[in-house]
Amino acid sequence: MPIVASDWAVLSPYTGSPATLASAATIAPSTFLTVLTGNTAVVTITPPVTHAHMLALQFAGVAGVTAAGNILTAKASIAGMVILFVFNPNTQKYVPVGDNA
Repeated sequence: MPIVASDWAVLSPYTGSPATLASAATIAPSTFLTVLTGNTAVVTITPPVTHAHMLALQFAGVAGVTAAGNILTAKASIAGMVILFVFNPNTQKYVPVGDNA
């Protein structure tokens, strides 16, 4: 089943401005690129769509992500770092892309 245009628009890196959210244990991105403020580690990402997709998180601090919620692998961050995540709907987990250390 193809992805509907409205879903592509939500996740496209070329539409709209990046969203800014306060770093928290649970975040709900609404665009492809989300800038996180603060230093709270992300435990769970609320998927904006239910099928496979990719998200980019840019960290303003050193929060990073843990492997306690729906993120497969913990990753530390430094200020300004962007970490890409692929959502696997079969496992319901976000997987960090490559070695972002």
